[in-house]
Formats: sequence, C-alpha cells, structure tokens
Amino acid sequence: METIAILDFETTGLSPTSGDRATEIAVLLVRNGQIVDRFQSLMNAGKHIPADVVRLTGITNEMISSAPRASKVMREAAMFVGKHSVIAHNASFDRRFWKAELEHVGSATEQRFACTMLAARRIYPHAPNHKLPTLADMLKLPKGGRAHRAMADAEMANHLLSRLQRDIACDYNLRRVNFDLIAQLQITTRAQVPALLQSLAARI
Repeated sequence: METIAILDFETTGLSPTSGDRATEIAVLLVRNGQIVDRFQSLMNAGKHIPADVVRLTGITNEMISSAPRASKVMREAAMFVGKHSVIAHNASFDRRFWKAELEHVGSATEQRFACTMLAARRIYPHAPNHKLPTLADMLKLPKGGRAHRAMADAEMANHLLSRLQRDIACDYNLRRVNFDLIAQLQITTRAQVPALLQSLAARI
C-alpha cells in the first residue's frame, strides 16, 4: 500500500541560492487517495518577507516573528515525511527549498520527487497554462483556503493528483497509477506519452 507525501512551501522569494528562505510548509500523507495525516507550520528563518510576497501569500513579517524557528519546523517535517516519496506542483521549486532548509539544520534528504505540473503538461496539453489554480478551475477541482498558503495549495495538488490518476487510469485502462508512473511521465515527451501508457496497459 503506497503512501506519498504531498508538499508545498511558501517562501520569501524564488531561489534559496539567492538567500531566500521558507516561511511556511505543509505536508499531506496520502494513502490510496485518502489523506491519512497532515503537517503544517509557519517558520521563522530570520529573513524579511518583501511587500510583494506579503501581498501574494498573506503571510506577514509579524506572523513570522512569532512562528517557530525554521530549524525546529524542518526537523519535525523531515521526521513526518520520513522516507516517503514526495509529490509537489512545480516540484523543482519545492525540492530546492526542501533540500536547502534541511541543509541549514545539517540533515541530508533522500526523497524522490515527482511533479504534478509536469505530469499535467503531458495529460492536459490543452490547458491555458499549467499553474495550479488554472488547472483547478479547468478541471473543477475543490478549493479550500486562500491560494498561496501552503496547506491550501497542498490540498489542491492532492486533488489534481487524484484527477490525473483517475483520468490516466480511465483513458488507458490502467488499474493503478502510482508514484513511479507519475515520475516516469514527467521525463517522457508529450508525443511519447500514449505509447508509454499503452505499453503499460498491455502488460496487465
């Protein structure tokens, strides 16, 4: 029975190599399409949040000033995720911050990451774009709290993952669409996707 972690960060900017830090993290543990546990916390990394990012996320410097230290939050998050594989929307972004924040506390990461944005580009090429809110609107997925807050975005990514799994399974007569298949999709060209999925269906 596969359990995956669905991860989302909010941050002070786009790149940890430029000194940006995480301000919030949310993780869902999902087993057979059901959320079995949640982790969420603001985190204080001692980094000022620019005004444009405050407007985007609603996370203020005052909120961060009373939040737990980033080192504490990341140690707890790492224990929560354990060795589970991770899925995120625009996973290269979240993976960079996951790795960088863990490096700040002297912890290595061994997680495999897969990306719902890259998978959606292969399965929904007709979408206006492949941002998470756009896909949620197009596919009429449930929306929770404010966009650009970590838990709301993690929940939306989970709904997108479930829809991707359902559509792939139905369209290609596959019984199971697991993490490995999503990871394989993201490195397959769009033109090669039908052949890949048809070959997997033929093995059943």
